Amino acid sequence: MTQVANPPTDPQDETVSRRAAPDLQHPAEQSDSDIVIFDGNCKFCHQQVQRLKRWDSKGQLSFVSLHDPYVAEHFPDLTHDQMMEQLYVVNTSGLRLGGAAAIRYLSRKLPRMWWLMPWLHIPFSLPIWQWGYKQVAKRRYKISQKMDASCDDGSCEIHF
Repeated sequence: MTQVANPPTDPQDETVSRRAAPDLQHPAEQSDSDIVIFDGNCKFCHQQVQRLKRWDSKGQLSFVSLHDPYVAEHFPDLTHDQMMEQLYVVNTSGLRLGGAAAIRYLSRKLPRMWWLMPWLHIPFSLPIWQWGYKQVAKRRYKISQKMDASCDDGSCEIHF
């Protein structure tokens, strides 16, 4: 399988992504946490990450946009395309979990998600959850209707 290199990151994109959620704990500020990598240019993704932050009462998670240069520097094995397809969680041991597997992991970590745990952990059900996750993820820009002002230049049309 051929891996696509991460495209160069425009510093302005990183600024927009970081500025959009200044209250999120960045991994550089909290080294002993699991890292949630998400699409920082996606309004729907921001809403979900804000929810995770509220549910993380013990401060076990830090958050970083896939567009942040920190991601390319610390996780070169994750391609831009992979991260655009699904949210990733990198735990403190370095294990990378994407999509439904990441949600499954978080359901064990965050008490507010414990009600999901029995459903997500039904034996042999992960491929079904992953399929459902991908259906939502590929439609996330439509679900949130449109991005914020950073999307007005038409750059998000590729996702519609």
